[in-house]
Amino acid sequence: MTTGIKMRKLAGKHPSKKGWHWTDYFKSSPLKLNKNWPQPTIFVAMSGGVDSSVTAYLLKKAGYQVVGMFMKNWSYPIKRISDCPLYQDYLDMVAVCKALKIPYLVVSFEKEYKKRVIDDFFKGYARGQTPNPDVLCNREIKFDLFLKEAIRLGADLIATGHHIRSRYVNSKGVKITPPFLPLARGGVGGVGGHHELLMGKDPIKDQTYFVYPITQAQLKKCIFPVGEYIKDDIRKLAREANLPTAAKRDSQGICFIGRIDAKDFLKTRLPEKTGDIVDTKGNKLGEHEGAWFYTIGQRRIAGLSGTIKPLYVLRTDVKKNQVVVGSDKDTYAKVARIKNLHLISPQATPANQLLGKKLLAKPRYTPEVYKGVLKKDKRGYYFEFSSPERAITPGQSLVLYQKDVCLGGGVITSSKL
Repeated sequence: MTTGIKMRKLAGKHPSKKGWHWTDYFKSSPLKLNKNWPQPTIFVAMSGGVDSSVTAYLLKKAGYQVVGMFMKNWSYPIKRISDCPLYQDYLDMVAVCKALKIPYLVVSFEKEYKKRVIDDFFKGYARGQTPNPDVLCNREIKFDLFLKEAIRLGADLIATGHHIRSRYVNSKGVKITPPFLPLARGGVGGVGGHHELLMGKDPIKDQTYFVYPITQAQLKKCIFPVGEYIKDDIRKLAREANLPTAAKRDSQGICFIGRIDAKDFLKTRLPEKTGDIVDTKGNKLGEHEGAWFYTIGQRRIAGLSGTIKPLYVLRTDVKKNQVVVGSDKDTYAKVARIKNLHLISPQATPANQLLGKKLLAKPRYTPEVYKGVLKKDKRGYYFEFSSPERAITPGQSLVLYQKDVCLGGGVITSSKL
């Protein structure tokens, strides 16, 4: 979706040039940081969207030295630069930075993104799981490589357009929500306390689900201005500031790739492989084109027709290349077993103190949270929901909460005890 910002001059250069490189078009402005600036220097992760645009605007307005930083982490098989979906996002970012009179940089972690996000994404599907690439992207790229590169280039802190919040709890237990002013160059908070990740003020847009692997060291160097607003207010701020992205639609799809049919994307690496669609008794109902193309709870099932009642995917078996279907009620389970439990504040809330306590959880990206209890047995951690929940899917994350505080989470391995 474009914002009305034309490609004209930049897109018209060398329209048939062969072997063009992305740096021919995705260019940075000169970077001259004022070392005597009274406030910290903040690099903003800018995507060309309205949330990151308003983030930069709010920080500039608050008096910080702000730099926009655009990540170009994916390449498309195109002949003309104007055909590249990311190029319009880049142009939107440039337009916003020029409107705010701030410098902008372009960086690429394309090799790392492919290896640490996309390769793991395909490996998960090949195992019959449904991994979340946005969780991987935040953990591996935005709050790791991006943060480190920004600090290397002169940033004191970074900011993103995530709809999340954070606060510092000092050694006396006093909770301090980071204000826009003042912030120290060394990061948010002092010595001896801990940092908490909180849901964004807009429950529909809250993105803590995608950010739960964040660490204490990373939170200390991050601020999230738009988490304090609901989406309508973000749009209003953008309009009042005359930002070029004020009316731009929110991006959807895979992080840095955008809107794309998941099955089509998977087929770029995973081959079609005909197999049986069966009911819970093993009766064949149809044929599918590969068990790894299906996920638990899915209703639209290619290769299945002529059934009177709607059927849903209950489980897949990539070794047998089999998809098992049943009624919607059969997609519900009370347990989500998890691996790699990560806690954001392990010293303040160690896992053994959370066991047996009533908590909230999200088994998928959704505004809703569900009640339950974190437990542990010989096989590891699992979350027992108060009521059965739909489509507990291996590969997705289970994220834990106490009220609006995100505690952390883990990767779902099964819905069985």
